[in-house]
Amino acid sequence: MHELGLCSDIVDAIERRAGDRHVSRVTIRVGRLHHVHPEAFDQSFAVAAEGTIAQDAVAELVLLPVRTHCRSCDGSWEGEELPVGCPSCGSVDFELAGGDELVLESIEYRA
Repeated sequence: MHELGLCSDIVDAIERRAGDRHVSRVTIRVGRLHHVHPEAFDQSFAVAAEGTIAQDAVAELVLLPVRTHCRSCDGSWEGEELPVGCPSCGSVDFELAGGDELVLESIEYRA
C-alpha cells in the first residue's frame, strides 16, 4: 500500500506550510499514473495525519487523467493508463503530457 508513504510525505508538506495552524481541509491533485486508490488514500491520510496539525482534516483527492501527445499525427488524448500506441494513427512516438502530477493544491485552516 504505497498510499501510506505518499500520505506521510503530503502530511510533512502540510506541516511545513501550515506552521502551527490547525488544518481543516486539503486538496491534493494526483495523476493516474501514481495508481492511487481513493479508499486506501483516505485511510492512509487519516493514519499519517494522526497526532499532527492535519488530524481530522478532510483530504479531497482529485485524480487527473493520463494525457499524451502524438508526435507523428499531432493528436492528443486522455485516459486511465499510459497507452501502447496512438489511438488515431497507431504510432508509438508519443510523449506524456500529464498524469504523473502530485500537487498539494490547497490548505484550509480551522477558525
